[in-house]
Amino acid sequence: MYERTLEPEILDFLPAEDPRAIGARRDLRVLNAVMLQSRTMCRLLRWSCGEKAPRRIVELGGGDGSFVVSLAKRLARRWPGVTVMSIDRQSIVTEKTREAVRREGWQLEPVQSDVFEFLANSRIASADAVIANLFLHHLSAEQLHFLFATAESKTWAFAACEPRRGPAALIASRLVWAIGCNAVTRHDALASVRAGFRDYEMSAYFPASLEWELLEFAAFPFTHCFAARRAASHADHP
Repeated sequence: MYERTLEPEILDFLPAEDPRAIGARRDLRVLNAVMLQSRTMCRLLRWSCGEKAPRRIVELGGGDGSFVVSLAKRLARRWPGVTVMSIDRQSIVTEKTREAVRREGWQLEPVQSDVFEFLANSRIASADAVIANLFLHHLSAEQLHFLFATAESKTWAFAACEPRRGPAALIASRLVWAIGCNAVTRHDALASVRAGFRDYEMSAYFPASLEWELLEFAAFPFTHCFAARRAASHADHP
């Protein structure tokens, strides 16, 4: 249980229009609410961005865009006019979702791309913050090292909410059937917890540098949090 273990998640291999995938994305919206993911991400963003309001945020593994809607509802009054570039291998963000973001005063720009290919592209150069919600646990140690090394050179804030690896989260993941989750989600929930994080594992993957301040902690009920921000003396870079 205490060793991080990666295994394939079914949703990653289903066509977007597969009824099981549609149901699993619905389940993810419910789980995000149960796990208080948007509230936790807002907390991390406020810490990592500090007094400097972001204008452009890059979301890694954004899925159907529903998470951005929840962030906009919480943050748009404090940070108006934010544009979020949501990166995902599938193009599943609907116009209805984009309109929901616009109603809050934000803009959602879906980008169909592999995350690593996108990070290697100069388009991320203007990102004020990079965020990831329930995405980084899919990555190996080598991929995490590469992702952090690439992203930290192109932004001044990073925030991630991931599954927490531990007995309580594992028990809870076995009970997602009780809130109506389908077979895909019941499998993937267990896989996510086994691939999750604990202690200061994510900080160890981030490049060691005096330019950055790191924050890592467990949040109620089952989320593992990581955030990074450039120290004040380096805040104008990149």
